[in-house]
Amino acid sequence: MTTAVKDAPRSRRLRLPDRIAEQPALAVSCRDLTKEFGQLDTRVQVLRGIDLEVYAGELTLLVGPSGCGKTTLLSVLAGLLEPTAGEVTVLGTRLSGLSGRQVVKFRQENIGFVFQQYNLLPALTAAENVAVPLLIAGQPRRPAIDRARVLLQDLGLEKRTEALPSQLSGGQQQRVAIARALIHEPRLVVCDEPTAALDSQSGQVVMELLRRIALQPDRAVLVVTHDSRVFDFGDRLVHIEDGRIVRVETNNAR
Repeated sequence: MTTAVKDAPRSRRLRLPDRIAEQPALAVSCRDLTKEFGQLDTRVQVLRGIDLEVYAGELTLLVGPSGCGKTTLLSVLAGLLEPTAGEVTVLGTRLSGLSGRQVVKFRQENIGFVFQQYNLLPALTAAENVAVPLLIAGQPRRPAIDRARVLLQDLGLEKRTEALPSQLSGGQQQRVAIARALIHEPRLVVCDEPTAALDSQSGQVVMELLRRIALQPDRAVLVVTHDSRVFDFGDRLVHIEDGRIVRVETNNAR
């Protein structure tokens, strides 16, 4: 015997929203992250229980005074340092579940690095420096160099592709470093003080390039900086003091 179920009264029916707002994809997350250096009496705790989420399609700034743990946090999130405790997940992959060799491979395939000191190879041209990640990955030299030239053109360096690093200004070298970080189309770009060695105008140009070239709906950009001149470029500002996140600000103007 079956029982007929009558429709609920119209006034009591659940109403679904016409459109569910899409949430940005989570690119990086860490939970209760700590990092210590040294042993016993010399032990120093640099990160103290960090909880953080970084979203794709956003430029996130890690800000705070020198020595607060910004660069250490960036290094742990990028797989350059192992945490003392806590979990780090990058692009859906839990880093602690990977071997050392797997972490290196994961970084090569998924993460682009922009360093304060540029780290360009002095004997290579701008195009050759940019092509290095592709060459390391085993791609043929000529197509890799051609692809590097195209990217340098996008960054306004079409006339400097054959120049050596010593023949470039600081701002131009930083653009080459950005191109090298982006050449393999990483889903996470991490930058350590990218404007620290630049004047105000060059720093503004670099941050504009990071937003225009590096930032994509499926790509996150994470920048360590204490340069307050570039704070307006961030979608989120994560303030760090003494190894702890003290507040997170959202730039509503973006």
